[in-house]
Order: sequence, then structure tokens, then C-alpha cells
Amino acid sequence: MLIRSAVPVVLGALVLAACGSEQSARPTSPAPSPATATEVDGPRPRLAMTYDGGVLVLDAETGKVLLNEEREGFLRLNPAGDERHVLVSGAGGLTALDTGAWTEEHGDHGHSWTAEPRLTDFTIAAEEPGHVVPHHGRTTVFDDGTGQITAFDPADLADGTPEVETFRAEQAHHGVAVQDGHGNLLMTVGDDESRFGIRLVTAAGSELAASDQCPGVHGEAFAGEVALFGCEDGVLLVEGREITKIDAPDAYGRIGNQAGHESSPYVLGDYKVDPDAELERPTRVAVIDTRDASLRLVDLPASYSFRSLGRTPDGDALVLGTDGALHVIDVDAARVSASVPVTAAWQEPTDWQQPRPLLEVVGATAYVTEPATKQVHVVDLATRTVVDTLDVPQVPVELRGVAG
Repeated sequence: MLIRSAVPVVLGALVLAACGSEQSARPTSPAPSPATATEVDGPRPRLAMTYDGGVLVLDAETGKVLLNEEREGFLRLNPAGDERHVLVSGAGGLTALDTGAWTEEHGDHGHSWTAEPRLTDFTIAAEEPGHVVPHHGRTTVFDDGTGQITAFDPADLADGTPEVETFRAEQAHHGVAVQDGHGNLLMTVGDDESRFGIRLVTAAGSELAASDQCPGVHGEAFAGEVALFGCEDGVLLVEGREITKIDAPDAYGRIGNQAGHESSPYVLGDYKVDPDAELERPTRVAVIDTRDASLRLVDLPASYSFRSLGRTPDGDALVLGTDGALHVIDVDAARVSASVPVTAAWQEPTDWQQPRPLLEVVGATAYVTEPATKQVHVVDLATRTVVDTLDVPQVPVELRGVAG
């Protein structure tokens, strides 16, 4: 059971703070409900897209702009965890964006609804908004500036009033945290100079497991019940209370971005080998098998960026290459099995905030942005063909889709 306290209590490397603190602003207006929405004949996927100056919500089938919300500063898009909302990160924190499309499941069928998209009043204050991780019905937000961790049930966003739990890491750092299915908290450990491991603690702060064998720990992914964290020399696997280190085949083999799959034992990771590079343009990816703690490298015909990784519905891996092709990797064989031409060839910019083609997967559809042409290409993953191209009014920076 999660302990709630009005006074923060230091618990090793974790500080437990009050529930429902000032970190959450409660909405003053109700969220759209079936009474104010339109029932439709099936799910209506939508896309949230940031640009220099704001965020758009698009009809994913037609490209029609449904919302244009102007906002200053660099914006990021994060999954809220409910296939309806997206969390928009910006200066001062995160705001829940209701894309206005959702499906309510009723046994063997569902009812789908649409409404006008809107930025809601649900916010999470953060000095430096960092990683957002939905897992096991909880969404966890890490504030790199303060080390504060905020967790909530994304299903409550439908009513506009999620109750939040707040924790605090002992040292602020560029980190990540996730709640498991038992209320425990799995979190990175570090400070403003270095990051080196992870800890699994109870809600009361008691340590269940820990490892300091993960220099530069960054990013997370899941293969079913197994969590994976990237290191500069491999990865850490966490299953229950057991932590396993998988060494990279190189002394410096950094895996900092990963793509998991809920029903696949494999995790896809990027793979970099030059610790001194200002910007390394890697041409290999890592395929990690969480069953036997093995790591295999796959050669690609082109480099890629941190926005290039994804998974298909059946668990194969996807990498969007700078050659403009979407490369499909058979994870069992650890080899490229198909390549789908999508965009013109491109080069990753040095500044990570600058636009570049990116990959976003929603169900059996991959959406690939092409900033140079202000387009979003639609790829049917079943047929491995580009089936549509959406023209958008702004240069896309980030893209996040919901199934609706």
C-alpha cells in the first residue's frame, strides 16, 4: 500500500512527498463525455504534432487540422498511457492534451467517440520535464531539475481529475522512474554530474534491489514483465527483484534509446561506440533477448537517429534510416528482412531539438515525418507499403499518435 504523508520523509535515495500536492492542478471544466461527444463507427486515430511555435492535433486519416494551439518554447510529446491523451512538455511542466478520440470497451465490442481536441487544465509542474513512462496502468513523470517523480492513473484523465502520488530522488539528474504492478518504484540513480545505476524500492522507500553497474544509465523499455535500462557498456534487465547486467561486445557500447513490446521477449536498442563523438551516426542496432540475457548487433545500410526506433504489432523491430527507408528487422534472426522506401535521404542535425524525420507507430500503421517537405507519410506495416501522404501546415518536430 502506498504511504501518503503531508511532510516529506527522507528514505535512503527516495523522498516520499504528499499525495495530491501542488504539483497537480485540478481541472475547472469537465472532460468531454459521451453526452457531449459524437459516437462513430470505429476508432479514429489522431496525431499530435509539435512545430516551432505550438502543437497541432491532426485527423490521422485525412490530415485535417483539428486543433492549433500556439505555445512558445521547445515542446515535447509524451504518451499519457490511455490511447487518448498526450502529455505536452514545455517550460514549467507538462499539460495533458485531449486528442478528442477514444474507444470504450464493452466485453466483445467497443464504442468509439470523437470530440473537439483541447488542452486540458491537468498539469504537472516541473523545472525540467524529463522522461514519461506509462506501465501497468500507472504513468510516471521524472523532473530532471528537482528529482521529483509524479505518478498517476491515466484512466482518470477521462474525468479530468487524476490523483497524483509524488516522490523525490535524493539527487536531481537526467533520470527515469516507473511504478511496477505492486506499487514499487524502479528509478535511476545519479546526480548532476553522472548517472550510474538503478534502485527498486517500495512505496515506503525500503530497498528491494539495486545495481551500480550501469554507467550513463539512460532510457527504459519493457518486454512483457521485464524492464530494461540502457548503459554505456550494455544494459540492465529487471525481472521481479532480480537485476541482470548484459555487457556490450565493445568496451564502450552505449544503448541509450530502446523500443520494447508487451508480448515480445526482445528489446530493440540503438548502439554507439565512440565516447568522444560530438554526434555519432551509428549504423548498428542491438537486439536484446530478455529470456537468455543475450545481445546481438544488426548491421544497417544507413545511420539513424534517436527518433528512429519502433516495433511492429507482431514484435519485429523498425528503424528509420537516413537513407529514407524504413528497415524491418526480424528479431528472431537478428537481421534486416525488408526495407520500405519512405522519404528522401536525410542527415541527422547536430542539435537534437532540430527537426528530422521520425517514426511513430500506432497499431499496424507507421507514421513517418518528412520536415523538408512538411509531410507525414503513412506506412501500412502489414503490406509494407506507403499508402498515403499527409500534407501538414507546419514543419513537424515531434509526433505522437493515439489509436482513438
